[in-house]
Amino acid sequence: MDYLAILLTIAGLCLFETICSIDNAIINAEVLSTMAEWARRWFLVWGILFAVFVIRGLLPWLIVWLATPALGPIGALTATFSSDPAVIEAINQSSPMLLVGGGTFLLFLFLHWIFLEDKHYGLRGERFIASKGVWFFATVSILLTLLVWFALQEDPLMAFGAVVGSTAFFIVHGFRQNAEEQERKMKGGGLTDLSKLFYLEVIDATFSIDGVLGAFAFTLSVPLIIIGNGLGAIVVRQITIGNIDRIKRFVFLKNGAMYSILCLGSIMVLDAFGHHIPSWLSPLITFGVVGFFFAKSVQMQPQTA
Repeated sequence: MDYLAILLTIAGLCLFETICSIDNAIINAEVLSTMAEWARRWFLVWGILFAVFVIRGLLPWLIVWLATPALGPIGALTATFSSDPAVIEAINQSSPMLLVGGGTFLLFLFLHWIFLEDKHYGLRGERFIASKGVWFFATVSILLTLLVWFALQEDPLMAFGAVVGSTAFFIVHGFRQNAEEQERKMKGGGLTDLSKLFYLEVIDATFSIDGVLGAFAFTLSVPLIIIGNGLGAIVVRQITIGNIDRIKRFVFLKNGAMYSILCLGSIMVLDAFGHHIPSWLSPLITFGVVGFFFAKSVQMQPQTA
């Protein structure tokens, strides 16, 4: 990768991580407003170190290592910068399983949003799809069946990757549903600041999975993912301590995040099945989609003020 491609990739990763974590920032701000000063300071100082170096640093490295165990821990970290033919071949062999798994997770995430979640309707047809929410489970089941069927024609490990991606989605979704219930309890009082800190770190970990898995649509380079997602995590913390009410007024930012997830998930699946996708396409799509919905949010602000 040349320097321009590296900068474009990092910028795309940072934007994607930020936009995917807007909901996380809102939850953080609401919970922090109920906590003592020492707890807020601890979360905003030490919590950022945990979010960047542990969650967004450890997770992508661990995923690459598990997908390509022959590389070992150091090889998984430096593989994409290696000129060793054996390392390059190992990455090429394992990447389809990794990409189809991450792509399945992201596609399920988008479908859950478009069918079942409350939203501001930004495009024609969204309201109609939301009215047919009962079809979510049928849609993801059929999608998984098709992915597994075609993946079996390529490599059984790809089929396994698709199943792992769907399993990860439902596990993460379960954690998030529980988090919503815990947030309601926190607003009602009765929990200690220490319990709230633990909750915030857990919910941050679940929200980070979207950004980490989506990052593989940009690059398989763990160092670049750590840098890009880490910068995004820092931006989210700044949003948390800044004017969160102003961010809420951009009502279509979540739409931009979810349509970016749809595009990146599709790119990962296509890439897994051997369709070469240029490395610059994922960041450009992310900037384009988020920019479109940001502009749409700006146009709507006088009506939502």
